[in-house]
Amino acid sequence: MNIAINKAHFPVTVLGPGRRLGIWVQGCSIHCRGCVSQDTWAPDRQREMPVAQLLAWCKDVTTQGGFDGVTISGGEPFDQPRALSALLDGLARWRVAAGLDFDMLCYSGYPLATLRKKHARLLGKLDALIAEPYVDSLPLTHVWRGSANQTLEMLSARGRERFAAYADARADDAAKRIQMSLDGKRVWYIGIPARGDMAALEAECRERGVAFEQVSWRQ
Repeated sequence: MNIAINKAHFPVTVLGPGRRLGIWVQGCSIHCRGCVSQDTWAPDRQREMPVAQLLAWCKDVTTQGGFDGVTISGGEPFDQPRALSALLDGLARWRVAAGLDFDMLCYSGYPLATLRKKHARLLGKLDALIAEPYVDSLPLTHVWRGSANQTLEMLSARGRERFAAYADARADDAAKRIQMSLDGKRVWYIGIPARGDMAALEAECRERGVAFEQVSWRQ
């Protein structure tokens, strides 16, 4: 089974509690206005990889240090339901076999009611879910959520234990919302920016002689 991946990073510290494996899938049919990850929209078969290879990477990068969870975003993970199922099954088997206790959090731009109707079995494999379309006209209010309509759903006992304290946590209470990583000539910004943050960053860099050739928040 293959899964289309935009990028993967460890550790991620701004999309869920603790140190996390971050996985971004490639391909999204929703196209929310104002999305900061428009580079993940287009389906791209050249970005496909075996789920087993992705799982091997997860195990390899976490060998030297502990981690608390896995965050799957995109793109739209539920646009690849069979691949997402295989990934979650593989993560669950690893968790049991290795005696680990990491949680699995997934983002989706689909309404929660749609996910419950079409993907109930997938939801049963997750510990937590952040759902609903991103709405650019609504403010960023809560931690790990891009707009005020998005909800944090706890789907398992582990999810309730890990995420209950954050259900009503305000975005401003977080120590940070954005982290940065370097990959050759590319700079990755990970997290949930406030309105205008990315445009302000671009302008600030331009004043210092650094021009962005491509950015993920516009096509």
